[in-house]
Amino acid sequence: MSTTARRNRRGGRDMAALLSDFGHDLPTTPAPAREAKEPRSFKYAPRRGAARPGRGWAPAKAPAQAWRMTSDQAPVLWPFMSAPALPPTGAQMGVDQLSGGSFYCDPFGWVLRDDVTATNPNIFQFAKPGTGKSGTTKAFCNRMMPFGYRTLVLGDPKDEYESLCRAHGVEPFVIGPGLPARINPLAMGPLGHGWEKLSAEEAQRRTTIIFKRWLVLVRGLVGSMKIDDQRRVPFGPDESDVVRNALQILTGYAAGNSTLRETTIPQLWELLRNPSEDLVKACEFGTRRQFLDETRLLRNALGELVTGTLAGLFDDFTNIEVDWRAPIQSFSLSRLDGLGDEAVGIALLCMNSWGRGLREIAEPGDLRIVVRDEVWKQMRLGVAAVMSFDADLRLSRGMAGKGGDIQFANLHKPSDLLSVGDADSQATMIAKDLLELADIKILGGQKPKMARELDSMLGLGPIAQDLVSGWAMQDKGRALWCIGDATYKVQTVLHPLEKELYYTNEAIEAAL
Repeated sequence: MSTTARRNRRGGRDMAALLSDFGHDLPTTPAPAREAKEPRSFKYAPRRGAARPGRGWAPAKAPAQAWRMTSDQAPVLWPFMSAPALPPTGAQMGVDQLSGGSFYCDPFGWVLRDDVTATNPNIFQFAKPGTGKSGTTKAFCNRMMPFGYRTLVLGDPKDEYESLCRAHGVEPFVIGPGLPARINPLAMGPLGHGWEKLSAEEAQRRTTIIFKRWLVLVRGLVGSMKIDDQRRVPFGPDESDVVRNALQILTGYAAGNSTLRETTIPQLWELLRNPSEDLVKACEFGTRRQFLDETRLLRNALGELVTGTLAGLFDDFTNIEVDWRAPIQSFSLSRLDGLGDEAVGIALLCMNSWGRGLREIAEPGDLRIVVRDEVWKQMRLGVAAVMSFDADLRLSRGMAGKGGDIQFANLHKPSDLLSVGDADSQATMIAKDLLELADIKILGGQKPKMARELDSMLGLGPIAQDLVSGWAMQDKGRALWCIGDATYKVQTVLHPLEKELYYTNEAIEAAL
């Protein structure tokens, strides 16, 4: 190495140049080797292909399709993970087919957890007849009893819960024409107890709750009556004012009584037929004749109910004693089947109002599973009946931190919610919104057409739609459980004793 090459800017020599002049070279430090990059597992390519000949370049982007599946459906592509497992609390229902573990159902427990996207405990179950819908409902009710839950079946149109009641030592109540049992849908329930000891504020609060519930019931009953094939009896602000004032007179509230008297629907009808001067004046009618003319449709609708569907069933004071400490209580409506679907729907409407009144004051920790079978029969009575069912679903969290109900509604197909009125009617809009009041949906086996309807209402996607119309139809008890935003592929498992207890095909076997 030349000396000139090692001289610094000032012309002097550095140490390396000096030693080199005497035949000695300092050892050199090798340059650090450049680290090689790790090879990529996947080589990314432009969506339209590489812009080189023969590399599949395209002038437009390829349409991308989104698919949802799990590892059991596409194990060779990627270990797609299913929804996270739910906590092992509540009723053990069966097997989660995606994880292979047990599946537990705990609606109130899910509501209290932040890691489960469920904000209310209500359950809607859609399933084709014969796919195990009834077995799943009864298994859930039966298996939640050890956790302190009691079951209330507000109307059993097909006597499907009789065997379950008798297995727990409870005899179901039978309601029908010619039978002695009577239920007053205008019963005040627990809110009517201890009235003389209440403060003015508490008495006013209870009065508001009672009269509001009664108005919802009367609106549903009157609205179920038809003027002709297209029009139903209207129940607007005028009719509401008349009924409210009549009920206040019948109960003694208008006179300032310290204790309210219980009344019935026939007594309400009789007062409207023969109005007192106080009623005419309270409703701001000029004369009694004007009152009778303006309330003719209302009176005739109530009269048709009192002398028809309600006669011998809901036309007198309640004469049955219900043991609310029993694990299950059921009210059989099978004797009404010969009267038609409309009569059963009206009976369900009355039962729901009566049951709601009995649950308006619940003890802390008094948790109930309220089973609602054949819901479509009630909802077809008109918009007022749909609004009544909507009010029941909104009370699932209980009142003032006391009690709480799990509303378990069984339907056959999604069109049950769409057939309550015309496509753009108020009843149909409210019925569709009912799905938002149930964060737990059990989708049993359905035909492909019904599965497509569910997809349009719930946004299931093609994979879930195929599960409902394919896998779920292959065996009883199979269903897609939608818990908030997560979905689970569940096979309900019944014990042999449960299979015998929940069996519902006795009538078919007897006919063979």
